[in-house]
Amino acid sequence: MKLKLGLGLLFIIVVMVLIGPVFSEFDPETIHWDDMAIPPDSIYWMGTDVMGRDLYIRILLGGQVSLMVGIVATLVSVVIGVFYGMAAGFLGGRVDAVMMRLVDVFYALPFLFLVILLMVFFGQYLWLLFVAIGCYLWLDMARIVRGQTMMLKRQAFVEAAHALGQSNKKIIFSHVLPNLKGVVIVYATLTIPQVIMIESFLSFLGLGVQEPMTSWGALVNEGASNMDMAVWSLLFPALFLALTLIGFNLVGDGLRDRWDPALQNNK
Repeated sequence: MKLKLGLGLLFIIVVMVLIGPVFSEFDPETIHWDDMAIPPDSIYWMGTDVMGRDLYIRILLGGQVSLMVGIVATLVSVVIGVFYGMAAGFLGGRVDAVMMRLVDVFYALPFLFLVILLMVFFGQYLWLLFVAIGCYLWLDMARIVRGQTMMLKRQAFVEAAHALGQSNKKIIFSHVLPNLKGVVIVYATLTIPQVIMIESFLSFLGLGVQEPMTSWGALVNEGASNMDMAVWSLLFPALFLALTLIGFNLVGDGLRDRWDPALQNNK
């Protein structure tokens, strides 16, 4: 039930974000001085902000950026985390100890401080936001994959592959990796809303997406600053952000309930 509800909710949001801008006659960057802070009506479906820009088109285009950041940064974290965790868990011993101590070192570094340094030295670029978030969240993925790999390498089918003389590389890609897909997909689904929240927080602080682009986090920041004049400029982007996070979490919980062996055994 949770999986179907989450998928349905995400489907509606994605369709709106991708197709919805086609039905708007307004440019997201055009300022209408005579239409500042107008509440929702038949012309401006979600009202305008304090600069007279149409909120409908800005929210949908901002959703494209937020979803893109969530998906791309999650893919970065998955690729790094899966291969790093597999290597540490499969090789074990001193190699595993050194690799995981390196993970502990990265955990000790303050994420926000690193992002600020990156933005100061390299500028506030969207691609840098992908890399910064993805290169931080891979730590959790690496820990999870390492634990699963250590369990899998003790299974009979892996020992049989060793007995047949298969190389470690072939065993990892032919036997270990396919059996990790369930855990990886579930965790990746739960990572996407985490990334969107991080991007929203950074944009709220002014460290994320910059003008002329926008995102749900940036729109929430603008709406919070002007809620006394245009409360709808905060409510609508916050609503889209909240529903998207709920949808991804429902999908992640649904997939976990379906694929987690421990939960299946308790039923």
